[in-house]
Amino acid sequence: MPDLTVNHPEIPCEERLILALDVDDAKRARECVEQLGDSVRFYKLGLELCMAGGYFELLDWLVGRGCRVFVDLKFFDVPRTVGAAVRALSRTGATFATVHGNDAMLRAAVENRGDLQILAVTVLTSLDSGDLSDLGFACDPEQLVVSRARRALELGCDGVVCSGLEAARLREEFSGRLKVVTPGIRPVANVDDQKRTVDVEQAFRNGADHIVMGRPILQAADPAEAARAVQARIAALFSGAGA
Repeated sequence: MPDLTVNHPEIPCEERLILALDVDDAKRARECVEQLGDSVRFYKLGLELCMAGGYFELLDWLVGRGCRVFVDLKFFDVPRTVGAAVRALSRTGATFATVHGNDAMLRAAVENRGDLQILAVTVLTSLDSGDLSDLGFACDPEQLVVSRARRALELGCDGVVCSGLEAARLREEFSGRLKVVTPGIRPVANVDDQKRTVDVEQAFRNGADHIVMGRPILQAADPAEAARAVQARIAALFSGAGA
């Protein structure tokens, strides 16, 4: 396993874990946050919550509690619309937003981001090489991730979302010039719909700056204790690296 390289030491250790609030309504999401207490300081809000109602009220509530928020809506539309959406979102106090589009879409997002940090989506962690072939991409996931990350950097994006399997290659290629956010983290053997997964330590050793976890924490018998256990693993890893 590679040594840990800390590319962004300014990130507080307790904010390296991002909890994916993949629940079916905002009321349940608030209950989860209150149950987790101070064990989590950074939350991801995705499409399921957006469709359930109360999304932006929840975002405001989280920011008001001093939490960081990752808006994972994967903007993909004509550039003018993407730019307008990002400009509106930048006023909410969110930290990250994802864009899953071409150069013009990414450029529009960057030009309208304000203090919001734009993350370019590379290849979803639920996809493997067979899925990419079905979509018309005649390459393996790593090649496509590196290509999209290079484009994101050139366009001024703040970071990328990618599997922990490709994070090491991005560390080699870009030397910390992009933040790397890694979903699909599984602390034990994986049995769900995520295909390209790694565990907590492997993700950070490969070059991730943040990891995103949802079900392994939310579905635990004691979610707060599960989150604290992950935070302890992260703290031990970064402490050992001198961060």
